Amino acid sequence: MNSPAEIAKNYVPIGKGKASMKASKLFILGIMAGIFIAIAGVGASTASASLSGSVGKLVGACVFPAGLTLVILAGSELFTGNCLIIISVLEKEASIVGMLRNWVIVYIGNFVGSIFVAWGMTACHQLSLFDGALAGATINTAVAKVSMSFGDAFLKGIFCNMLVCLAVWLAFASKTAAGKIAALFYPIMVFVVSGFEHSVANMFYGPAGLFAMTNADYAAKATADTANLTWGAFFVKNLIPVTLGNIVGGAVFVGLVYWFIYLKKDEK
Repeated sequence: MNSPAEIAKNYVPIGKGKASMKASKLFILGIMAGIFIAIAGVGASTASASLSGSVGKLVGACVFPAGLTLVILAGSELFTGNCLIIISVLEKEASIVGMLRNWVIVYIGNFVGSIFVAWGMTACHQLSLFDGALAGATINTAVAKVSMSFGDAFLKGIFCNMLVCLAVWLAFASKTAAGKIAALFYPIMVFVVSGFEHSVANMFYGPAGLFAMTNADYAAKATADTANLTWGAFFVKNLIPVTLGNIVGGAVFVGLVYWFIYLKKDEK
């Protein structure tokens, strides 16, 4: 098992590689990560809709860590986890431009992968499960995400990516696949059950609700007021503030903090 200091040291070349990776590879790996997180969202939503109340939410939260498991073990590029590249930048092994380049390309790739799955869930009638209850829950979730204030979405984004980046950090502590899965499980489960906001997951949840709204039968299953559920509201009221919060939570509260503790050279 790697110590926290070893994790910090080992991440430096990893972040450097991410910041200098070929754009086409970053984009494709970003698409894959978007698909992985979105499929985990499908599984979590399906599990949750099959049960009721808090039990359903807890079960869904226990399913969702499959997404980050796929990202880490199968290999892909996830925007939120890549906020840790700040460690390599602070160590002067990667440039700020390289980090931002990675974030932008991977973010777009994540969106492409996520929205593909979101569309596919309506197209293949997956949302018809449980007599349309899954469709109703999908739309209700999207409505809830565009109904938050900017400040709420931003703060929930901070807390979320603190946990996501800590999950990635903990996964690097183990040298085995089983250890990595066990290490990342609880931080991800906690962020989901707590209702924190993850930008890439929302790239699935928001569009899934919007696509579901185009089907009259699905729309009829929603219990929330859908008047404010629009593409514009999704981007402005959720995705933008959540993304900004994710950057602060991951790059500042995890990356910067652990760089300062374990890698920053003490002045004599």
